[in-house]
Amino acid sequence: LDKPSEGKVYIDEVDVAQLDAYELAWLRCRKIGYIFQSFNLIPVMTALENVTLPMVFAGLTSDESRDKGMDLLKKVGLDERHSHKPNELSGGQQQRVAVARALANDPAVVLADEPTGNLDLRTGTEIIELLREMNENSGVTVISATHDHKMLSVSDRVVWIKDGQKERIVLRKDLEIETVQVEGE
Repeated sequence: LDKPSEGKVYIDEVDVAQLDAYELAWLRCRKIGYIFQSFNLIPVMTALENVTLPMVFAGLTSDESRDKGMDLLKKVGLDERHSHKPNELSGGQQQRVAVARALANDPAVVLADEPTGNLDLRTGTEIIELLREMNENSGVTVISATHDHKMLSVSDRVVWIKDGQKERIVLRKDLEIETVQVEGE
């Protein structure tokens, strides 16, 4: 987590720029969830073990981790697949495990890097809906870097970045978005 070059970044009312390395590590572990385009699940671990790993780092007991991990897998519709390893899951299922893992420590912020990038249209839409539910039901702020225009429908603000520079910021309600129905959907 880099310190801002200008302005301020607050997470749960804490100015990130004022934290030392230890405090930043604590913040990353407990206040920020991560969703990666390539899922980044540990291949030798089950879905449940992948979800509970951040909880272990945060100091939860194994019973607390297991119960909470199962609840999170149920939330993403994968409680029946808790003992499956990543290679036994579809891409969409792996991304749902990644979403559950991102919620493991009740983060204030979830950083999502191309969360629908490796998914088909239907599965990508399911992941977008999960992110919207996280925001609405848990108050989690979702910051997503994406090329997927479907993410616009669940965004409050859209920031365009070009060549590493902020080009513009627009409130979602001020955007004109044209949607079309895909045949068979």
